[in-house]
Amino acid sequence: MHPRLPNSFQRTAALLLSSFCLYIPANIFPIMTVTQLGVGEPHTIIGGIIALINGNMIPIAILVLVASILVPLLKILGISLLLLNVHYRWQAHARKWTVMYRIIAFVGRWSMLDIFMISILVSLVDMGGVAQVIAGPAATAFAAVVVLTMFAAKNFDPRLIWDNQR
Repeated sequence: MHPRLPNSFQRTAALLLSSFCLYIPANIFPIMTVTQLGVGEPHTIIGGIIALINGNMIPIAILVLVASILVPLLKILGISLLLLNVHYRWQAHARKWTVMYRIIAFVGRWSMLDIFMISILVSLVDMGGVAQVIAGPAATAFAAVVVLTMFAAKNFDPRLIWDNQR
């Protein structure tokens, strides 16, 4: 057991709101630009998934879809539901809410897959004028979303769920 986290609800809500605000630019702006023979083509996350599907790399496209779109979105929604549960003092299914919290806390780090992939591509594919990969503005926003949701999950005190039980 550890002592209660003071102001856990407020900090989690602030981190969650910040991550939601950054989730939109992370999906609208280009996450990387691939340049081949001097011709660059910026890709958003969805554009990269579509390019992977068009290139017959469907398993990788599904992996990127899950890790880059679904996991961060589900984490934001899940933490939002946990905060609503605590705020409105919902008294049903505390065990299920706690399991959901543990899943969110565990799955959080897998969203960094895109950032790792971009950093590896940027460092490996630098062939001057032949081919180059440049990280876009969405990469920073996406990394911030991942880190902020991880901090939000870490700052949430799951004992708040049980405080509402009769």
